[in-house]
Amino acid sequence: MPATERAVEMAQAAAQAAADKKAEDIVLLDVAEQLVLTDVFVVASAPNERQVLAIVDAVEEALLQLPEKAKPVRREGERAGRWVLLDFGDIVVHVQHSEEREFYALDRLWKDCARIEFVDRDLATPAA
Repeated sequence: MPATERAVEMAQAAAQAAADKKAEDIVLLDVAEQLVLTDVFVVASAPNERQVLAIVDAVEEALLQLPEKAKPVRREGERAGRWVLLDFGDIVVHVQHSEEREFYALDRLWKDCARIEFVDRDLATPAA
């Protein structure tokens, strides 16, 4: 069974918040059929620790603005700022330093999962 509509909505909001903070290579993976614990992984990266933490803060703030406010159940890795994991239950957000992103390659690890399309609203062309 694919990710729930709520999980996709949360993932899109998280991805947009990350994009607004200039996150790089944002990927949304539907892991619902492989994992029981969550529906969607949002993976994003940044070139330095300060930007990683700014993205994490923006994601948390954006998900609190949703009609059904979402707070992380767990937050890990914030002290080092190299790979921060935010667990919102329905989605898990991974914000990684670019070097960690390349080394751990979550995209390749979960390559069998369907990707959910994300279009940055600031880069999207308006409909004709």
